[in-house]
Amino acid sequence: MQEQLAEFEARSPGSALTRSPGLSAQTGRSWIRLAREQLRVSPSLRLLLREPQPVLVLAVERYLGEGARPAAATYYYDVTLWDGTERDIWHLSPELGHLVQRNALRCGLRVSISCCSYRFLDKRLAAGLVCIDGLQLGEDAFPEAPGGQLGRGGQEPLRGSKKHYLPLWNNQDPYGEIWKQSREAEEALSVSVSRICSLQHLENIWRSKTTLPPLLVRIMYKSRLRYFGKPDRKTDIPYQAYFEVADHSGMMSLVLWNSLCPEWFNTLEIGKVILLQKYAVKNSYPNRTLPTPADSQVKRLPSLEISLNARDPPCSINVIKENLVRPEWRLPAVKYHFVTRAELRDLPHNRVCDVIGLVTFVGRCERKRVADDSEDFWLYRWIQVIDGTTDEPFLLEIFATSQPDIFENIHPMSYLVCTQMRVLREDPLEPTGSVHLTTTNESQVFISGHHKGQPYVSDQKVKNFIEWMKNQTEAEMKKKVTIGGYFPLPPTPATFLKYCNENKVESVLTSFDELKKVIEHLHYREHKRIALQGMIVALKFAEYDSVARNALEKEAHPASVDGKKPVANDLSTLLLQHAAEEHVLQPKEMDTDSSKRRKRPHELSDDDLESEEPDFEHRALEPDLSDVASQDTAEEGSEISKSSELLWESNLWSEVGTSLTDHLRHNRVFPESIPRKFDYLHKDVLIHHYNLHPARLSTVMCQSKKRLQEFTPANSIGHCELTILSLNQNLAIDVVALPLFCSDHSYMFTINPTSNNVNFPCPGVSAERRSEGTTQTLFSSEGDWVKFVRAHDGIHVVCILDLCHLGEDNVEVCLNKIYNPANEAGDIA
Repeated sequence: MQEQLAEFEARSPGSALTRSPGLSAQTGRSWIRLAREQLRVSPSLRLLLREPQPVLVLAVERYLGEGARPAAATYYYDVTLWDGTERDIWHLSPELGHLVQRNALRCGLRVSISCCSYRFLDKRLAAGLVCIDGLQLGEDAFPEAPGGQLGRGGQEPLRGSKKHYLPLWNNQDPYGEIWKQSREAEEALSVSVSRICSLQHLENIWRSKTTLPPLLVRIMYKSRLRYFGKPDRKTDIPYQAYFEVADHSGMMSLVLWNSLCPEWFNTLEIGKVILLQKYAVKNSYPNRTLPTPADSQVKRLPSLEISLNARDPPCSINVIKENLVRPEWRLPAVKYHFVTRAELRDLPHNRVCDVIGLVTFVGRCERKRVADDSEDFWLYRWIQVIDGTTDEPFLLEIFATSQPDIFENIHPMSYLVCTQMRVLREDPLEPTGSVHLTTTNESQVFISGHHKGQPYVSDQKVKNFIEWMKNQTEAEMKKKVTIGGYFPLPPTPATFLKYCNENKVESVLTSFDELKKVIEHLHYREHKRIALQGMIVALKFAEYDSVARNALEKEAHPASVDGKKPVANDLSTLLLQHAAEEHVLQPKEMDTDSSKRRKRPHELSDDDLESEEPDFEHRALEPDLSDVASQDTAEEGSEISKSSELLWESNLWSEVGTSLTDHLRHNRVFPESIPRKFDYLHKDVLIHHYNLHPARLSTVMCQSKKRLQEFTPANSIGHCELTILSLNQNLAIDVVALPLFCSDHSYMFTINPTSNNVNFPCPGVSAERRSEGTTQTLFSSEGDWVKFVRAHDGIHVVCILDLCHLGEDNVEVCLNKIYNPANEAGDIA
C-alpha cells in the first residue's frame, strides 16, 4: 500500500481523480484554486457547474454557529477538499448539514461540487470563504489521498469568531491542535513550605486577603470536560473542568476555565502534585456532582472552590515531579475502592466503585441525544470484562470521559481500569436482578499502554488480578473475545410495568404514525429505544450464509489432509507471512528487538500492569483458520443469505397485507449489526469500523482495504424476521431478531415461558440464570419461534424495538423484547 501511495504522489498534478472536462482540464491548474479565483470576480459570486467537479474530502469539522438563532442549524461544518493538486477548506451550506449528521458526507469520500458561492468576511480585510451550495455524493476513495494530507484539517473555523473546532460527534472530548499534550513536570522547583497555605486555613482568610498565598495540593479526582457554548455567547473557548484537590487539612474543588482547559486539561492528571499561585476563590456551585471519596480520612471542604482562569487574575500552575514530593508536606495518597465481580452482587443500587478486568467484549460506539430537540449527543459504548472471581462478567456502560485516545482504542484482550463507576440495578430493591455499571461525571478509564505510573497499580485488588492473569492461557482467553455488533443494552426490565416505571403508558408508547418520523429524525449512530403496540402476523427465518457457516465449522473441527494433519498446519506458513507483512505496515504493534524473548502468560511479573503493554497486548495472537476462512467470504458481500424462508403467517396478514397504507421494511441485517471474532492482526481495522467515522482521514483508513464483512462473525445461527401489524391494521413494520451471546460462548435466542415475554440475554448472561422465579429457556431452532408466534396470534403485544442509525440511509431496527401486558398484574391499559 505504501508503494501505491508513493506511485500516486508521483503522478502528474490532478490525474489521480477522474475529471470531467472543466476548469482545470483546460488550464492544467488546480480546479480548487481556479474556482476560488473565478468566484471572487463573478458578478453574482456564484458558480453553477454543468459538469460537477470531483474532489476528495479530507476532513469534515464542526463548530458552533453564531447569533441568537443561527440559520438552519446550531452547528456549522467546514470541509477540507483535495483535487489531486491542492487542498483547501470550504464552508458547507447549513442547508446541507443533514448530510454530515447522517454521515453521508464524510472524510474519505469522493464528491462532485455542482454549485458553490463566495462570501466576503465583513470583519476581515480582503478575506472571504467559499461555500458549498450543491454537491453529488460519490464513493469512498481512501487510497487516493497522499500521505502528506492525512490527518490534516482546519486551524480555525471559517465562519464567525469561534477559535476552535468541536469533535464531530459529541462535545465532551478535546479536539484539534489547540489542545496541548501533557506537559512535563518541573525538574527543579523551589517550594517554601513556610509560605504555603492549607486549604482549611484558606476558608478562614480568603475574604480578607487581596493576594492569596500559594497552595500545594494533590489532584484526587478529575471530571470530564463540560462545554457550555451557546450561539448567543461570545466566549472564545467555553470549556470548564472540575478537579478535587487535597492537602493534609482537607479536600476542595478546583475549576479550570475557558482557555486554560486546552492548555492544562491533559496535564492535570490524578495523583499529580501542583503548586498554585495567583488564583481566585469563590463560593462553590451547589448543583454539581461530586466524586465518592474512597478515603474517609480526607475531610471534605464543600463551601469554596478554587477558580483558575487566564485572567482576573492570571493563574500560575506548576506540576511537581513525584520524586520531589517531600513527606513533610503530608499530602494524602490517592485511594481507590476496587470491587471484584463476586463482590458486586452485594453492592446496593447507586453505590460507586472502581473495577479492573480483562476486556472480552467491546461494543460499537453509539450516541444518545441529550434532549429530544437538541443537536447535542452523549457518546458511549458497552464493554464486558472478567476478573476471574466468578463466571459472570462486569457489564460496563462507558460514556466518553474526555479521554478520546483511550475511549476509541478499547479492544478485547486489553486490561481495563474504570474508576468512579455507579452501580445500576434493574430493580433497586431486588439484589438478584440484572446489574451493570455506568460512568459518572468523575470517571476515568485506562487501558493497556496507559497504566504506567497510575496510583492504582499498588492497590491490592489490582495485584490480585495480575496474579490471576498469570495462570491464564492465551488460547483460552482468545475464545472469549468478541467485538461489535448489536446487543440489547441496557437490559430491558422483566415486565412492562417496570419498563413504564413511573411514567404514564401514553408517554412510553410510540404510535405507528410516529414511528416513521422517529426513524427519519435519527442522526448517525444515534440509538433510540421505543415501545410499539401491535400484533405479530408473520415470521421468517434467514439462514446464515453457508460459506461463513462452513468457515466457523472448520474452525471448531479442523479438517485433515490425507488423514494426517489439520489444514491449519498447511496454512501456517501463509499466515506467518501475512503477520510479517502486518509487522512492516504497523511496526509499533510488535517488538522489533529480536534479542527480547516474549514472556508467556505464566511468566508475568508483579509490575506487568505498570508496563506499557501487557503480554497479550504486546504480541500478535497466533493466527487461526478464521483469518483465512473469513477471506473466503469477502466476495459474498454479506453474512446473511438474501433469501428468507417464510415459517409462519397469520390469517389476518393474508387478508390485510396487500392493502396497507404503509409498510416499513427494516428487516435488513447490516455488517455493523453482527458481532465479530476479534482478529488481533487486524486490530486497528476492527477498532476503526466499530468507532464513529473520524473527522479527518487517517492512515488506517488508507492502508487497509478489508471490509467489515470480511471478518469472521461470532455466530452461525442466522436471524428471524418478524412483521408487526398496527392495531388499526393499516400500517406494518418488518424487524429483525438477532441471536445473542451466552456465557458458554454460544449464540441463542431466549424465551421466558412463564411471563410470556420474549427477551434476549446480555453478553455473558448465564443460560441457567433464574430471574424472579422464572427460568429463561434457550432455543435456536425456527420451530420454537413458530410455536411462540402461533400462541400469540391475534394478541395485542408491546414490542420493544432498538433503533440505531448506521450512516447514510441505513437504520437498524432490532426486536429487543415482546411484552404481553394482558398477562401482567395491574391495569396498565
